[in-house]
Amino acid sequence: MDWKTFQALLSGVNKYSTAFGRIWLSVVFVFRVLVYVVAAERVWGDEQKDFDCNTKQPGCTNVCYDDFFPISNIRLWALQLIFVTCPSLLVILHVAYREERERRHRQKYGEQCTKLYSNTGKKHGGLWWTYLFSLIFKLLIELLFLYVLHTLWHGFGMPRLVQCTGVAPCPNTVDCYIARPTEKKIFTYFMVGASAVCIVLTICEICYLIFHRIVRGLGKDKLSRGHSTSSSTCRCHHKLVEAGELGPDLGDTKLQASAPKLTPI
Repeated sequence: MDWKTFQALLSGVNKYSTAFGRIWLSVVFVFRVLVYVVAAERVWGDEQKDFDCNTKQPGCTNVCYDDFFPISNIRLWALQLIFVTCPSLLVILHVAYREERERRHRQKYGEQCTKLYSNTGKKHGGLWWTYLFSLIFKLLIELLFLYVLHTLWHGFGMPRLVQCTGVAPCPNTVDCYIARPTEKKIFTYFMVGASAVCIVLTICEICYLIFHRIVRGLGKDKLSRGHSTSSSTCRCHHKLVEAGELGPDLGDTKLQASAPKLTPI
Protein backbone atom coordinates (compact mmCIF):
# COMPACT_ATOMS: atom_id res chain seq x y z
CA MET A 1 0.00 0.00 0.00
CA ASP A 2 1.41 3.38 -1.03
CA TRP A 3 1.13 6.59 1.00
CA LYS A 4 -1.59 8.06 -1.26
CA THR A 5 -3.90 5.11 -0.61
CA PHE A 6 -3.13 5.22 3.09
CA GLN A 7 -3.81 8.96 3.17
CA ALA A 8 -7.15 8.44 1.40
CA LEU A 9 -8.18 5.85 3.97
CA LEU A 10 -7.19 8.12 6.85
CA SER A 11 -9.10 11.06 5.39
CA GLY A 12 -12.18 8.87 5.01
CA VAL A 13 -11.98 7.66 8.61
CA ASN A 14 -11.41 11.22 9.84
CA LYS A 15 -14.37 12.52 7.84
CA TYR A 16 -16.95 10.29 9.55
CA SER A 17 -15.44 10.34 13.06
CA THR A 18 -16.44 12.34 16.12
CA ALA A 19 -14.09 14.78 17.85
CA PHE A 20 -12.76 11.97 20.07
CA GLY A 21 -12.30 9.79 17.00
CA ARG A 22 -10.21 12.46 15.26
CA ILE A 23 -7.98 12.80 18.32
CA TRP A 24 -7.66 9.00 18.47
CA LEU A 25 -6.66 8.88 14.81
CA SER A 26 -4.02 11.58 15.35
CA VAL A 27 -2.55 9.71 18.33
CA VAL A 28 -2.46 6.43 16.39
CA PHE A 29 -0.84 7.97 13.33
CA VAL A 30 1.71 10.23 15.04
CA PHE A 31 2.61 8.38 18.23
CA ARG A 32 2.19 4.80 17.06
CA VAL A 33 2.43 4.35 13.29
CA LEU A 34 5.19 6.91 12.66
CA VAL A 35 7.14 5.89 15.77
CA TYR A 36 6.81 2.25 14.74
CA VAL A 37 8.01 2.90 11.19
CA VAL A 38 10.83 5.30 12.10
CA ALA A 39 12.20 3.91 15.39
CA ALA A 40 10.89 0.41 16.11
CA GLU A 41 12.94 -1.49 13.55
CA ARG A 42 16.13 0.28 14.63
CA VAL A 43 15.54 -0.38 18.31
CA TRP A 44 14.58 -4.04 17.91
CA GLY A 45 16.65 -4.88 14.83
CA ASP A 46 19.44 -6.45 16.88
CA GLU A 47 17.27 -8.39 19.32
CA GLN A 48 18.33 -11.87 18.18
CA LYS A 49 21.77 -11.09 16.74
CA ASP A 50 23.04 -9.55 20.01
CA PHE A 51 21.24 -11.97 22.33
CA ASP A 52 24.36 -13.41 24.03
CA CYS A 53 24.44 -16.51 26.23
CA ASN A 54 27.33 -17.86 28.30
CA THR A 55 27.42 -21.22 26.51
CA LYS A 56 28.82 -22.64 23.30
CA GLN A 57 26.24 -25.42 23.08
CA PRO A 58 24.94 -25.46 19.46
CA GLY A 59 21.36 -24.25 19.26
CA CYS A 60 21.14 -23.18 22.91
CA THR A 61 21.11 -19.44 22.17
CA ASN A 62 18.28 -19.78 19.64
CA VAL A 63 16.24 -21.96 21.99
CA CYS A 64 16.69 -19.55 24.92
CA TYR A 65 15.73 -16.61 22.73
CA ASP A 66 12.60 -18.41 21.55
CA ASP A 67 11.75 -19.32 25.15
CA PHE A 68 11.88 -15.70 26.33
CA PHE A 69 10.57 -14.07 23.12
CA PRO A 70 7.84 -16.41 21.78
CA ILE A 71 6.84 -13.51 19.54
CA SER A 72 8.84 -10.42 18.79
CA ASN A 73 7.61 -7.15 20.30
CA ILE A 74 7.82 -5.36 16.97
CA ARG A 75 5.69 -8.01 15.23
CA LEU A 76 3.19 -7.99 18.08
CA TRP A 77 2.82 -4.20 17.74
CA ALA A 78 2.42 -4.56 13.97
CA LEU A 79 -0.47 -7.00 14.48
CA GLN A 80 -1.97 -4.67 17.10
CA LEU A 81 -1.91 -1.68 14.74
CA ILE A 82 -3.50 -3.72 11.95
CA PHE A 83 -6.31 -5.08 14.12
CA VAL A 84 -6.95 -1.71 15.78
CA THR A 85 -7.22 0.32 12.57
CA CYS A 86 -9.25 -2.20 10.53
CA PRO A 87 -12.61 -1.67 12.37
CA SER A 88 -12.60 1.97 11.28
CA LEU A 89 -12.84 0.78 7.68
CA LEU A 90 -16.23 -0.79 8.48
CA VAL A 91 -17.68 2.71 8.85
CA ILE A 92 -16.31 3.74 5.44
CA LEU A 93 -17.76 0.59 3.84
CA HIS A 94 -21.15 1.25 5.46
CA VAL A 95 -21.18 4.84 4.16
CA ALA A 96 -20.24 3.57 0.69
CA TYR A 97 -23.15 1.11 0.88
CA ARG A 98 -25.50 3.97 1.80
CA GLU A 99 -24.28 6.10 -1.10
CA GLU A 100 -24.77 3.25 -3.55
CA ARG A 101 -28.25 2.55 -2.18
CA GLU A 102 -29.13 6.23 -2.51
CA ARG A 103 -27.87 6.30 -6.09
CA ARG A 104 -29.97 3.30 -7.10
CA HIS A 105 -33.03 4.76 -5.37
CA ARG A 106 -32.75 8.02 -7.31
CA GLN A 107 -32.23 6.14 -10.58
CA LYS A 108 -35.41 4.16 -9.94
CA TYR A 109 -37.74 6.90 -8.65
CA GLY A 110 -36.20 10.02 -10.20
CA GLU A 111 -34.12 12.93 -9.01
CA GLN A 112 -37.13 14.74 -7.51
CA CYS A 113 -38.07 11.91 -5.14
CA THR A 114 -37.34 12.22 -1.44
CA LYS A 115 -33.86 11.06 -0.45
CA LEU A 116 -33.35 7.92 1.61
CA TYR A 117 -30.77 9.70 3.75
CA SER A 118 -30.48 13.39 4.51
CA ASN A 119 -26.75 12.76 4.95
CA THR A 120 -25.20 9.38 4.15
CA GLY A 121 -22.39 9.99 6.62
CA LYS A 122 -24.64 10.91 9.54
CA LYS A 123 -24.46 8.36 12.35
CA HIS A 124 -28.14 7.36 12.50
CA GLY A 125 -29.74 3.94 12.30
CA GLY A 126 -27.48 1.10 11.24
CA LEU A 127 -24.44 3.33 10.78
CA TRP A 128 -24.62 4.28 14.46
CA TRP A 129 -24.48 0.60 15.43
CA THR A 130 -21.63 -0.04 13.01
CA TYR A 131 -19.66 2.84 14.50
CA LEU A 132 -20.35 1.65 18.05
CA PHE A 133 -19.36 -1.92 17.18
CA SER A 134 -16.09 -0.70 15.65
CA LEU A 135 -15.28 1.21 18.86
CA ILE A 136 -16.03 -1.79 21.09
CA PHE A 137 -13.92 -4.03 18.85
CA LYS A 138 -11.00 -1.58 18.99
CA LEU A 139 -11.28 -1.37 22.77
CA LEU A 140 -11.23 -5.16 23.15
CA ILE A 141 -8.24 -5.48 20.81
CA GLU A 142 -6.25 -2.86 22.73
CA LEU A 143 -6.94 -4.56 26.06
CA LEU A 144 -6.19 -8.02 24.65
CA PHE A 145 -2.80 -7.02 23.24
CA LEU A 146 -1.80 -5.23 26.44
CA TYR A 147 -2.72 -8.37 28.38
CA VAL A 148 -0.70 -10.55 26.00
CA LEU A 149 2.29 -8.21 26.18
CA HIS A 150 2.17 -8.16 29.98
CA THR A 151 1.69 -11.94 30.27
CA LEU A 152 4.41 -13.05 27.85
CA TRP A 153 7.19 -11.04 29.49
CA HIS A 154 5.79 -10.88 33.05
CA GLY A 155 5.38 -7.11 32.89
CA PHE A 156 6.27 -4.25 30.58
CA GLY A 157 9.91 -4.00 31.67
CA MET A 158 12.93 -5.47 29.94
CA PRO A 159 15.42 -7.37 32.14
CA ARG A 160 19.14 -7.24 31.50
CA LEU A 161 19.69 -10.90 32.40
CA VAL A 162 17.55 -13.84 31.29
CA GLN A 163 18.10 -17.27 32.82
CA CYS A 164 17.28 -20.25 30.63
CA THR A 165 16.60 -23.32 32.78
CA GLY A 166 15.55 -26.82 31.75
CA VAL A 167 15.38 -26.08 28.04
CA ALA A 168 17.02 -28.64 25.77
CA PRO A 169 19.71 -28.67 24.49
CA CYS A 170 21.01 -26.13 27.03
CA PRO A 171 23.03 -27.68 29.88
CA ASN A 172 21.70 -26.76 33.35
CA THR A 173 21.03 -23.00 33.76
CA VAL A 174 22.25 -20.65 31.05
CA ASP A 175 22.56 -16.88 31.51
CA CYS A 176 21.63 -14.75 28.50
CA TYR A 177 21.92 -11.00 28.06
CA ILE A 178 19.58 -8.75 26.06
CA ALA A 179 21.09 -5.99 23.92
CA ARG A 180 20.22 -2.42 24.99
CA PRO A 181 17.59 -3.38 27.59
CA THR A 182 17.13 0.17 28.93
CA GLU A 183 16.36 1.63 25.50
CA LYS A 184 13.95 -1.19 24.74
CA LYS A 185 12.25 -0.76 28.11
CA ILE A 186 11.71 2.97 27.51
CA PHE A 187 10.39 2.27 24.02
CA THR A 188 8.02 -0.39 25.39
CA TYR A 189 6.70 2.02 28.03
CA PHE A 190 6.10 4.62 25.33
CA MET A 191 4.11 2.22 23.16
CA VAL A 192 2.10 0.98 26.14
CA GLY A 193 1.39 4.59 27.19
CA ALA A 194 0.18 5.46 23.68
CA SER A 195 -2.06 2.40 23.73
CA ALA A 196 -3.47 3.44 27.12
CA VAL A 197 -4.27 6.93 25.78
CA CYS A 198 -6.11 5.33 22.84
CA ILE A 199 -8.10 3.17 25.28
CA VAL A 200 -9.18 6.24 27.26
CA LEU A 201 -10.17 8.08 24.06
CA THR A 202 -12.17 5.07 22.84
CA ILE A 203 -14.06 4.82 26.14
CA CYS A 204 -14.82 8.55 26.01
CA GLU A 205 -16.11 8.21 22.46
CA ILE A 206 -18.36 5.28 23.38
CA CYS A 207 -19.84 7.28 26.27
CA TYR A 208 -20.28 10.30 23.99
CA LEU A 209 -22.13 8.26 21.34
CA ILE A 210 -24.50 6.68 23.87
CA PHE A 211 -25.17 9.99 25.64
CA HIS A 212 -25.79 11.78 22.34
CA ARG A 213 -28.15 9.01 21.25
CA ILE A 214 -30.16 9.25 24.48
CA VAL A 215 -30.43 13.05 24.23
CA ARG A 216 -31.53 12.83 20.59
CA GLY A 217 -34.12 10.18 21.46
CA LEU A 218 -35.59 12.34 24.22
CA GLY A 219 -35.75 15.29 21.84
CA LYS A 220 -37.62 13.24 19.23
CA ASP A 221 -40.17 12.13 21.84
CA LYS A 222 -40.92 15.74 22.75
CA LEU A 223 -41.31 16.73 19.09
CA SER A 224 -43.59 13.78 18.31
CA ARG A 225 -45.93 14.73 21.15
CA GLY A 226 -46.32 18.31 19.88
CA HIS A 227 -47.07 17.43 16.25
CA SER A 228 -49.83 15.35 14.69
CA THR A 229 -49.16 12.56 12.25
CA SER A 230 -48.40 13.98 8.81
CA SER A 231 -49.03 12.46 5.41
CA SER A 232 -46.41 11.22 2.97
CA THR A 233 -44.10 13.96 1.64
CA CYS A 234 -42.59 12.03 -1.24
CA ARG A 235 -42.38 14.33 -4.24
CA CYS A 236 -43.01 11.37 -6.53
CA HIS A 237 -46.65 11.21 -5.41
CA HIS A 238 -47.12 14.97 -5.72
CA LYS A 239 -46.02 14.59 -9.32
CA LEU A 240 -48.67 11.90 -9.81
CA VAL A 241 -51.32 14.23 -8.38
CA GLU A 242 -50.25 17.03 -10.70
CA ALA A 243 -50.34 14.68 -13.69
CA GLY A 244 -53.90 13.64 -12.83
CA GLU A 245 -53.04 10.01 -12.16
CA LEU A 246 -54.11 10.47 -8.54
CA GLY A 247 -57.01 12.68 -7.61
CA PRO A 248 -56.40 15.48 -5.10
CA ASP A 249 -59.30 14.14 -3.02
CA LEU A 250 -57.54 10.85 -2.30
CA GLY A 251 -56.83 10.32 1.36
CA ASP A 252 -53.49 9.99 3.03
CA THR A 253 -54.04 6.25 3.29
CA LYS A 254 -53.89 5.75 -0.48
CA LEU A 255 -50.91 8.01 -0.83
CA GLN A 256 -49.03 6.18 1.85
CA ALA A 257 -50.01 2.84 0.35
CA SER A 258 -48.59 3.85 -3.04
CA ALA A 259 -45.34 5.13 -1.55
CA PRO A 260 -42.33 2.81 -1.74
CA LYS A 261 -41.46 1.19 1.54
CA LEU A 262 -38.02 2.46 2.48
CA THR A 263 -36.02 1.10 5.35
CA PRO A 264 -32.84 3.17 5.76
CA ILE A 265 -29.90 1.23 7.11
